[in-house]
Amino acid sequence: MNIKIIIRVLGFLLLVEGIAMLLALGVSLIYGEHDIRAFFSSAGINIIIGGIIVIFTQKAIKDIGKREGFIIVSLVWIVFSLFGSLPYILSGAIPNFTNAFFETISGFTTTGSSILNDIEALPHGILFWRSITQWLGGMGIIVLSMAILPVFGIGGMQLFMAEVPGPTPDKINPRIRQTAKTLWVIYLGFTVAEMLLLWAGGMSLFDSVCHSFTTMATGGFSTKQASIAHWSSPFIQYVIVIFMFFAGTNFTLSYIAIKGKFKSVLKDEEFKYYGLFVIGFTLIIFIGLLITSSMGVEQSFRDSLFQVVSIITTTGYATSDYLQWAPILTILIFGLFFFGGSAGSTGGGIKIMRIVLLIKNSYYELRRMIHPHAIIPVKFNKHSVDSKIITNVLAFFMLYFIIFAFSTVIFTLIEPDLASSMGAVATCLGNIGPGLGNVGPAENFVHVHPVGKWFLSFLMLLGRLELFTVLVLFSPTFWKE
Repeated sequence: MNIKIIIRVLGFLLLVEGIAMLLALGVSLIYGEHDIRAFFSSAGINIIIGGIIVIFTQKAIKDIGKREGFIIVSLVWIVFSLFGSLPYILSGAIPNFTNAFFETISGFTTTGSSILNDIEALPHGILFWRSITQWLGGMGIIVLSMAILPVFGIGGMQLFMAEVPGPTPDKINPRIRQTAKTLWVIYLGFTVAEMLLLWAGGMSLFDSVCHSFTTMATGGFSTKQASIAHWSSPFIQYVIVIFMFFAGTNFTLSYIAIKGKFKSVLKDEEFKYYGLFVIGFTLIIFIGLLITSSMGVEQSFRDSLFQVVSIITTTGYATSDYLQWAPILTILIFGLFFFGGSAGSTGGGIKIMRIVLLIKNSYYELRRMIHPHAIIPVKFNKHSVDSKIITNVLAFFMLYFIIFAFSTVIFTLIEPDLASSMGAVATCLGNIGPGLGNVGPAENFVHVHPVGKWFLSFLMLLGRLELFTVLVLFSPTFWKE
């Protein structure tokens, strides 16, 4: 195993994190608040340590194999979160290390679960840092590294495969470095467009920047304790819905749409199901709210649409407390915890493609029972799906729900309330943010026992890297030559 290249990559990425901290330092200087020294020290620590690592690993063999890729991808989230918690601790915004780490890994994994009780009291630099951790984590720290590390002669294909372990990871361009750059240009373009619209809609420039970061990352961190409910403007809420939907769409399709090939986008099967799920659940909950609440038609529709898109894309913003809705509607929302965005999006969760393949395979299995001698392949976008992919999808589903069930049982030892335990595990494993019960959209995770926070932090990492990338590290075979 090439240990030196693993350490070298982490060194380069610490430099990237240090530069991001300098951006937050700039915000602190603009507002002249007390977190200036914290960001100066944090950025210095990252840059110095990262620089030393890079200097002392110059002779590392620039070859990243599959094992090195898995290790780097898993380690980088942990290392980023450890060093990323420094601004919270040094500024006194979150003096407790466990809480600071929980908030940071929740940011980088774009989960959005928080331990903060008074967000508005935080200095602007800290709020900006919370947002930028999600923006960096959204497209993936590793995808960012693929655009940077090749400059130093380090290839990124193995990192890409470990970071994007979905059924069919698409490459927009033949070269992985060019793919990463293209993805980031699209990502940045969407971010700027949303920022301008939110600013035009009445948000302050600072709030519009932060919310554009966390929307496109499908992260859900807000600069307000009440989340998006702080703004009653329908325009702001609809703008955020649109960009949450974009963020939950395969970025390859966004690239195709930008090139003007809209028919190809509309023909994409995953996009069709993604749209149908959003429309279907929105209409059901909209009708349910009209029947069971006193809200007006437009308010019911907007709240239904916003919560459905927010949960299915795993963003986690809130304009309404769905725990106050009729129980059947809350159950439907909880069901969306297990959907997730499209493959190749910034969303977490199981992913729409896997759900569609599971449904199709189940249907075709019934047909095979009726016609045992017929060859009935599962097709996706008019192409037959390799049986290995179907096996992988089935294994992923089984493993996902086994982990969910097992983790819920464990978490009930920490949080006796079953609804709260199920909600906490489901939301962290799916990288969503709010859960059920004591960790619902109107609450947070500050009251969770420290052991519980570390356990949930592991689930965030597990969910963000889609299970196999992390779990393979626990296999003895993985470590054998």
